[in-house]
Amino acid sequence: MGNQKLYKGSLQTIILKLLSENDKMYGYEITQKVKALTKGELKITEGALYPALHKLEAEGLLDVEVAKVDNRLRKYYKLTESGSKETVNRLAQLEEFIQTMQHLLNPKLT
Repeated sequence: MGNQKLYKGSLQTIILKLLSENDKMYGYEITQKVKALTKGELKITEGALYPALHKLEAEGLLDVEVAKVDNRLRKYYKLTESGSKETVNRLAQLEEFIQTMQHLLNPKLT
C-alpha cells in the first residue's frame, strides 16, 4: 500500500484485533502476521509498533509476560479484560468509519 499514513491511526486497533484472535504474541510475531495477512502491503516498523504496544499497556489494555526463549527474554503481549472490551469498541468504530468513507467515495453503491 502506497500510503502508510492511512494505517497509522489504525495501528492500535490492528494490534488489539490480532491479540483478540491469538491469545498472546510478541512484537516481531505481530509484524510478521500483519505482513502475511496483507500479502506484504502493510509493513509495521519497530519504530511504530513498540510505542503503540507501550501505550496500550499504559492504558491497561495489555498485559506483558516475559519468557525465556533460546536463552533470550521475549515479551509476550496479551489483552486484559478491559482490552478485550476496548477491542470490540474500536472495531465497531473502525467499521463505522469505513462505511462513512464508502458513502463519501461511492455514493452510488449505498
